Formats: sequence, structure tokens, C-alpha cells
Amino acid sequence: MSEYVLDDLYSENAFWGKLKKYAGKLGKEIMEKALWLYYVAQDPAVPLMVKATIYSALGYFILPVDAIPDTIPVVGYSDDLGVLTVAVASVIMYITPEIKRRTQERLDMWFN
Repeated sequence: MSEYVLDDLYSENAFWGKLKKYAGKLGKEIMEKALWLYYVAQDPAVPLMVKATIYSALGYFILPVDAIPDTIPVVGYSDDLGVLTVAVASVIMYITPEIKRRTQERLDMWFN
């Protein structure tokens, strides 16, 4: 899969924009999974197919149109959580203690 195709599915600016704008509504669980995936994708040693999985999940996460609209109270982000959870499960071997540490630092910054 080419970098061009990955760029069509995912935008780093849109990713950070959604996290910053909706941090309180998304909650720590969704934020944690999204950040794990983001940091794994930044590792140049991670295979392109793994990155394709990650960028597809993050692309879905930042899309303004979902299977379940984000504006629906309580369940609006459940589809995002499901997609991120499946992606995390498929790339779990790449989530290192360093990635977990960086994620926790970012979450502490936003939630404390």
C-alpha cells in the first residue's frame, strides 16, 4: 500500500484536532487506544501493512460521518471505540512500554 493511499485515509491534523476538541467527550479509554495506534504508526520499524491497519482505524475515527453519529449521547462514540479496539488487538505486539509511557504522559497532560 502506498503512502498516497494512506494519506487518503488519514490526516494527522484531523487526528490531533479531534483529540484536542473532543478529549472530554471521548474519554480516556478511546483517547488511550487512539494514541497507542498513533505512536505505533510513527515507528519506522513497523511494517507497512500494520500501518495500513492503524491508519484505516484512525481514518474511521476522524471521519465526520460514522455508522453511529458521534452526536448521539452515550452511544455516539461506541463505533469508534469498537474500530480502535479491533485495531489495537491486531497490532498489540507493537505497543511497547515506551508507547504506553508516552500515551500516559499525554493523557495526564489533558486530563489532570
